[in-house]
Amino acid sequence: MSGNPPFYCPFCGDENLFPHGEKHGQWECRACRRVFEVRFIGLLGSGEHVGGN
Repeated sequence: MSGNPPFYCPFCGDENLFPHGEKHGQWECRACRRVFEVRFIGLLGSGEHVGGN
């Protein structure tokens, strides 16, 4: 994982984001006042499809 910050809030689309808390990947949007977390889950295998089917 590269550790790059998100470019915009997934809820309102605003770009006014700041790190939140002490846990890596937590962000706060000061426009809509939401706090969210971005994390890497894993890679799909060669036979897997998005949605798990």
